Amino acid sequence: MSLAVFCAVLAAAVLHAVWNAIVKGGSDKQLSMAAVMLGHVPLALVGVVFSPMPAPESLPYLLAGIALHFGYQTFLMYAYQVGDLTQIYPIARGSAPMLVAGVSFLFLGVTLQPVEWLAVLVIGIGILSISVTRRGDGQRNPQAARLALVTGGFIAAYSLVDGLGARAAGTAFGFYGWLALGNAVLVVAYLAIKSPAHLRALPRDGKRVFLIGGSASFIAYALVIWSFTQAPIALVTALRETSIIFALLIGVFFLREKLSLGKVLATAITLFGVALLRLGKS
Repeated sequence: MSLAVFCAVLAAAVLHAVWNAIVKGGSDKQLSMAAVMLGHVPLALVGVVFSPMPAPESLPYLLAGIALHFGYQTFLMYAYQVGDLTQIYPIARGSAPMLVAGVSFLFLGVTLQPVEWLAVLVIGIGILSISVTRRGDGQRNPQAARLALVTGGFIAAYSLVDGLGARAAGTAFGFYGWLALGNAVLVVAYLAIKSPAHLRALPRDGKRVFLIGGSASFIAYALVIWSFTQAPIALVTALRETSIIFALLIGVFFLREKLSLGKVLATAITLFGVALLRLGKS
């Protein structure tokens, strides 16, 4: 993995942790999640205007990506309603790299160096180990863990679909611009049917999240989509999920969630995996 891709994915990790913390910290999770997703629209419009049209062969990936992102957003919102950021985020993000690496190897013919396989494994173990820690009130939270694992499955699926789609499209930013716009249409349709009150409240109560969270989220994933076209999807996914380190810090210092020895050790393991990943040459 080149230094440029490495730095781009780390920047995406920071931004991703920021917008997740904004959603988790909001009093109304559905409103916050909707504001973030619709906050993609201004930058998505810039992307589609100034990028070439994606190649037609990328259309199936585009449609599948829109559906998978919506599923991910829905389950993440439900998980944040019942669990801590420092529990939900690690499980959801930690399960994805190993799923992506396995599918890439078994079905896509991707080959990684031994040190890269080790890095993916160490990062996954480091992140998933947080799932055995207790939530802020000292109790275990199996419902949140289950929702987070389902969310992780969606993350793995959309990462593979989007990576292959961006490559087929011939334009990473054009592909993601159209994907974000399609996702926004789906979010508006869902709110109009299921929660019209949230849709009406967005211009009044969701402006800050729309601007800050939406922009952070769009830029974060735009960097990831570009990185998918420059390096193996499994490696990009593994490095991206180090955002758990930043989410942990935000959860502890800004959301006042409990910091335990287990979380500190898991973070150290994850950082070791990141160091190993930087040694790879893919």
